[in-house]
Amino acid sequence: MRTILSGITIENAYPALTVGAVAGQGELLLIDFPLRADDAKEWLGQVSQLGKPRYLAVLDQHPDRVLATRNIEISRAAHAATSDAVSRLPDTFKGASQPVGSEVDRIKRVSGITRLTPDLTFSDTLLIHLGDQLIRLRHQPGPAGGSMWVVLEERGVVFVGDAVVVNEPPFLGFGQIDPWLDALDVLRAAPFEDYKILSGRDGLVDRDAINDMARFLRKVPVRLEHMQEADDVEAAAEAAAEDLMDDFKVTSARWDLCHLRLKSGLIRLFRRDHPVED
Repeated sequence: MRTILSGITIENAYPALTVGAVAGQGELLLIDFPLRADDAKEWLGQVSQLGKPRYLAVLDQHPDRVLATRNIEISRAAHAATSDAVSRLPDTFKGASQPVGSEVDRIKRVSGITRLTPDLTFSDTLLIHLGDQLIRLRHQPGPAGGSMWVVLEERGVVFVGDAVVVNEPPFLGFGQIDPWLDALDVLRAAPFEDYKILSGRDGLVDRDAINDMARFLRKVPVRLEHMQEADDVEAAAEAAAEDLMDDFKVTSARWDLCHLRLKSGLIRLFRRDHPVED
């Protein structure tokens, strides 16, 4: 567990997500949650010294985030678009049925998904008070239409989810590329240029990471154009994913999983924007 500032901690030792906690007068806002039950138990044990969990911020609709919330009974806060996306999921999840190139693919079967629908929702901004700690949940689309940031304005800290990733590529299948690039511009400008920026996958990141992310995202529309021109969309997506992998220093043990993440995300993004006509 790493302390960012007093009352603000993260843990990036768990698979899939970097999780966080913000404390205020004995209560906690949790930011995302460990995917595995044993890790969830360990995380709760660590943060119990800071306070009692009251809310869980679900930063977007990625299955890693949604499925992780099954490990805790708590009020779940998310953007309305995220809540809507979760409510429309099948009640039984099978990881292998629609792989996204993540640890969640290994989950064989989970039932009761609809009960994980966030119950505390908003459209633009939601303010949460934990004692004298003011926390702003801010809608900031990009990795998904319902992506949000957790902003602590008085502390100069922002949790940005998958808006910035460093070590491995993001899943693009829920993405909105232009708003995502706009979100990175927001991070490079006042007041966020002076904030501590916490990635939902990599923890504390620097300005170079934001610039690298923007360069990567600007390549995606070009690859989608190539897919549109190709006779075989699947093959074109595989080639595009392999090319985009060069933007990340992925270990050999994780290469196939990350390549699948890019390929499946590109295909989903392409089919969303280029639906097959009847």
